[in-house]
Amino acid sequence: MSQFDVTVIGSGPGGYVAAIRAAQLGFTTAIIEKYPTLGGTCLNVGCIPSKALLDSSEHFENAKHNFAGHGIIINEPQADIARMIERKNEVVKQNTDGINYLMNKNKITVFEGVGSFESATQIK
Repeated sequence: MSQFDVTVIGSGPGGYVAAIRAAQLGFTTAIIEKYPTLGGTCLNVGCIPSKALLDSSEHFENAKHNFAGHGIIINEPQADIARMIERKNEVVKQNTDGINYLMNKNKITVFEGVGSFESATQIK
């Protein structure tokens, strides 16, 4: 059984920042994340993947409808959905790798799973 001064449940934008700060203050720190990669729902399946796909869609829309107004003439653009998804996955990986780096740098122990309180001082 491991003993930590601080254990954070969830590695989303609030969780991983809280874990880093606790570690910087000298507390032995752990973080528990249900996804196989850090970043919580926002980074793994929510905000960031959605924004990456919206960015690609906006570029497509501009190429299709707005470039000619700027004097940029191109053939009819086509959407490569597989490449858009691949780019989205690359964006997510860059971000999750960055959080992993920060956990390692700050000596934070990472557990994959779903954490819950068993008592005021114990987490399952």
